[in-house]
Amino acid sequence: MENNFTYAAPYLGRQSYELYSEDEHATWAELVRRRTPQIEQFACREYLEGYQLIGMEEARLPNLKRISEKLMPRTGWSTTPVTGFLPAPAFFEMLANREFPSTTWLRDRNSLEYTPEPDIFHDVFGHVPMHAHKVFAEFLERYGEICATTEDPDVLEQLGRLFWYTVEFGLIRQGGELKMFGSGIISSHGECTNVLEGRCEVRRFELDAVLNTTVKVDEIHKVLFAIDSFDQMYEALLQAELKFFDAAPK
Repeated sequence: MENNFTYAAPYLGRQSYELYSEDEHATWAELVRRRTPQIEQFACREYLEGYQLIGMEEARLPNLKRISEKLMPRTGWSTTPVTGFLPAPAFFEMLANREFPSTTWLRDRNSLEYTPEPDIFHDVFGHVPMHAHKVFAEFLERYGEICATTEDPDVLEQLGRLFWYTVEFGLIRQGGELKMFGSGIISSHGECTNVLEGRCEVRRFELDAVLNTTVKVDEIHKVLFAIDSFDQMYEALLQAELKFFDAAPK
């Protein structure tokens, strides 16, 4: 795929898949094995469907090129290797072009439960299956487009909270049950268990409440929000656009 990025270009990388060691593949397999019981029972159906569609392997690290080949016909998204953490303008630019940045490194066996910097397990196992869902995919693209239009730190902070409490730590009610779709819950046993054991208050998703709830990245969550549908999540983004930019929804 040919990229014409302005901000993201310096951060684009490549995945040298053949260089992964058998120990790294084994570490991936252990991470998947540890998460599978909760995922099978508590992940939302859209995540589970996306997981199957992209052909995620349980015993081998994901090949980003092959995953993109599965996603593109479905939603137009690709999973694009990057060299590390992206500054905000580069991240927004990639989302607006339906390219999701993924690191290619994997945490080691001493950090199975947590790594402070996102790795390929968080990025692909946690995020990418949801990119096969059309409404979710549209949300990500529109989010990137909206955020790319402003440098106002207050606006970006509030929009970041919307992203955090949906894409990263979102919950959804399906069939009378609480299910998970946020990558930070999907990929973390601790965050998932925290919700399941009732140590986290789960509030009804309301845009103003989400925009006014501070994000704390250095502690387990005490409050999260549950949407009723992905259409509701997308509509909330359009409402936020109106709120901050007085623009007509698209």
